[in-house]
Amino acid sequence: MPLTPADGAFIDRLSAALPDDTLKRAEPRYLEEPRGRWKGSAGWVALPRTTEEVATIVRHCGDERVGLVPYAGGTGLVGGQVAEDTPPLLLSLERMSTIRAVYETENVLVAEAGAILADVHSAAEAANRLFALSLASEGTARIGGLLSTNAGGVNVLRYGNARDLCLGLEAVMPDGRIWHGLKRLRKDNTGYDLRNLLVGAEGTLGVITAAALKLHPIPVASGTALFVVPSAQAAIDLLALAREQLGETISAFELIHRTGLEFLRATLPDLRLPFDALPEWCVLIDIGLAQGLAPAQALETLFEAAFDAGLTSDGLVAQSEAQRAAFWSVREHIPEANKRIGSISSHDISVPISDIPAFIEEGRAVIAKLGDFRINCFGHLGDGNLHYNVFPPEGRSRDEFRNLRDAVKDSLHDLVQAYDGSFSAEHGVGRLKVGDLERYADPTRLSAMRAIKAALDPLGIMNPGAVLRAD
Repeated sequence: MPLTPADGAFIDRLSAALPDDTLKRAEPRYLEEPRGRWKGSAGWVALPRTTEEVATIVRHCGDERVGLVPYAGGTGLVGGQVAEDTPPLLLSLERMSTIRAVYETENVLVAEAGAILADVHSAAEAANRLFALSLASEGTARIGGLLSTNAGGVNVLRYGNARDLCLGLEAVMPDGRIWHGLKRLRKDNTGYDLRNLLVGAEGTLGVITAAALKLHPIPVASGTALFVVPSAQAAIDLLALAREQLGETISAFELIHRTGLEFLRATLPDLRLPFDALPEWCVLIDIGLAQGLAPAQALETLFEAAFDAGLTSDGLVAQSEAQRAAFWSVREHIPEANKRIGSISSHDISVPISDIPAFIEEGRAVIAKLGDFRINCFGHLGDGNLHYNVFPPEGRSRDEFRNLRDAVKDSLHDLVQAYDGSFSAEHGVGRLKVGDLERYADPTRLSAMRAIKAALDPLGIMNPGAVLRAD
């Protein structure tokens, strides 16, 4: 049975059950996504202020079989926040942005799903604590969306993904009932873990309305360094050496290729690059130490050991917070440079860390069979997550190669599968990768996912077409 559009008659009936200003015409910003691959069809957006109002909205959508698409910060890169088919109702929790509580002695912060990540950072810092989830869109991304996509970012190596930073949830289930699971417990062995089922489900199994988030002590001293390495294998060996010397103090370990630096030089000439002669590979390392330890000295000691082992030929250790910020600015602007160059196909993948050097080399050979393309391979080496993006030759436009986009993607994802990796490391499935999930997922797992969806959302109203193909 097909879904019903969220038309004017439905909006009139729903409006009668909600405060006057809850439903509004959807502005263009709600109908777009960063890569411009989809244009949303929704005409209306619901902007509730309470969990009870969310429950009312979900119940009405269920009663009339109207699709409901949760919208958070709009920063998702796989189309999970837009729907092109039967016009759904958009649900934005931007008005539910309160930091409900901070429990300093427990290292817990409770935030509503509409809270912006940067505001959660500020609330944690006000309590002399750290909320470790960190990514470039922190000024826009909202907690509900970050949890629904199990966001990663640069600190996964030390602190884990969004799932690892969540202790409890409050959520509205597809039948409109509220799940009061907002516990602050580290241990709760009472059956199936609904929290971890909703985290990463991309709004297809329920609507997260609030979360109990795990905080950490703020490192007393932080340090950052850029090391030039001769190869990806040397970067892997350097990671092992760094772990031996620095243990769990490593917050980030980012791999950067010369192509990314060339793109920065070409598109963002005002951005100062740390090296005049661009290296083939370099690694950005970030550490956070306890009181009494000197991060610059620790990184200099690491450099000396790495140099003696032939793993690095040059390096820079940040001597000030400004220099540290400058190093990170290089890394954080690479996606913007990529966007300005214009990729033929972009990939968010992961493979076992020890296989990364072989994967990179084999990936070049696979892509070379399709054309003389440029590859910018960079990302979170410490947790095996690479952003492997393929670009047209210099002086050519990606529009000339649109006919090869699927061939590039499939060739690379087939290689990822051969390495027992993942075609989506941190961006999720959304609508972009539904076909990839069907192609590569273990059949038993995919069957179980469909059974869970059918059990919790039998009407198929929750973010229809995301993650799993709509019937």
